Amino acid sequence: MTSRERIEAGFQHREPDRTPVFEYVMHSPIVDHFLKRPFAGDPDKWPDVLDKLGWEAAVKQLALDKLDLACTLGHDMMYITPNPLPDQRDISSHIPSADQSPDPVEAVKRRNEATAASWTPPPDEAMLIYAFLQEEMQRRDIDLLIMAPAYAHGVWTDIDLMMVMLLSPETAHDHFALATKQALARIERYIELDVDMIGIGGDFSGNRPMISPTAYREFIVPEVRLCSRRIHKAGRWAINASDGNLWPVIDDFLCGCEVDGYLEIDMHAGMDLHRLKKEYGDQITFLGNLDCGNTLSFGSTEEVKRHVLECLEAGQGNGGHILCASNAITASVPVENYLTVINTYRDFFDLPLFKLNQ
Repeated sequence: MTSRERIEAGFQHREPDRTPVFEYVMHSPIVDHFLKRPFAGDPDKWPDVLDKLGWEAAVKQLALDKLDLACTLGHDMMYITPNPLPDQRDISSHIPSADQSPDPVEAVKRRNEATAASWTPPPDEAMLIYAFLQEEMQRRDIDLLIMAPAYAHGVWTDIDLMMVMLLSPETAHDHFALATKQALARIERYIELDVDMIGIGGDFSGNRPMISPTAYREFIVPEVRLCSRRIHKAGRWAINASDGNLWPVIDDFLCGCEVDGYLEIDMHAGMDLHRLKKEYGDQITFLGNLDCGNTLSFGSTEEVKRHVLECLEAGQGNGGHILCASNAITASVPVENYLTVINTYRDFFDLPLFKLNQ
C-alpha cells in the first residue's frame, strides 16, 4: 500500500498492510539529530533562519525540513501548522494575557467585542508552507497526507470563560460562536489547499474535565459539530483533539461532535486504547497513544519497546489506528528512546531497522 492508501484504509476501518505511523509534533534537539542539520522550525533558530535566507526562503526551508523529517522516519502523513508571517520573528507559543477585570463576565464580553472588531480571515502569507509542500511532494513523487489545525474551542487555563459558562451563558455562547467563525474560516482555506484532515476542538481536560459534561454538551459540542459537518461536506476528515481524561464526555466528544478521529489520547490520564477500540473502533480512528510525557521521556528502552508493542496490539483490528505519541516529542524524550519507538515499529512489521548514522 502507499501511504495514502494505508491512511484511507485506517479511516475506512479496513485492515491496512500495516498500522500507519506519523508524529504529531516534534521539537529540537531530537529533530536535528534525524535531519542532521538545525531544524528551521525551532523557535530559537527561526530569527537566524530569517536573517540568513529571508522570509519566503525561510518558509520553504521549514517545509523542506518537515517533509525530509517525515520521509526519514517513514511517516505516512504530516501535521503542518500555518507558517510565521513575514514580520513574525518569535514563533514560540504564548498564552494571551488575561483581562485584569475582577468581573469575569465583563472580561469575556470585552474580549468578544475585541475579537469581533479585529477579526480577519487567515492571511495568504500564513498558508505558503502548504503550497511549498505540495510542490515539493509532486517534484519527488511523494504523496503524504497533511493534517492542519483549526482548534478554537478549548477552555484550558481560561478561568474567566469557565466561570462565564455558569454566570452568563449568553456571553459564553457568543465566545464559542466567534471561535467557530474563526475555525470555519481556517477550514475553508485548508479545503482550498487540499489539506486532507483538520484538527478541531481544543483542550478542556486534565485528570478530569475542567467543565461539567452538561457544559461541554451545551457550549462546545454544537460548535465543533458545525466544523465537522463543513469538513465532511468537502470530503475531508475531522479529528477532535484534547489531552486529559475524557471518559465522562467521550460519547459527546466523538459521536456528538461527529468526528472521524481522536488525537492526543492521554494514556497517563486513563484513556485506554483497548477500551476505546472496543467501544468506538467501528466508528472512530485513534491516533496515538504512546505516552510521551512519561514512558517515552523517562522509561528505559525496554519499557519503551514493551509500550510500543502494547500500543500496536491494542490498536489492531479493522484499521482505525495510527501510531503516534499522545502529544509532542519534546526535548525530554531521549534520542535512544525515540529510536526504540521507530525500530520496535519497524521490527513488528518486518521492515529494515533504522540507523541514526545512515
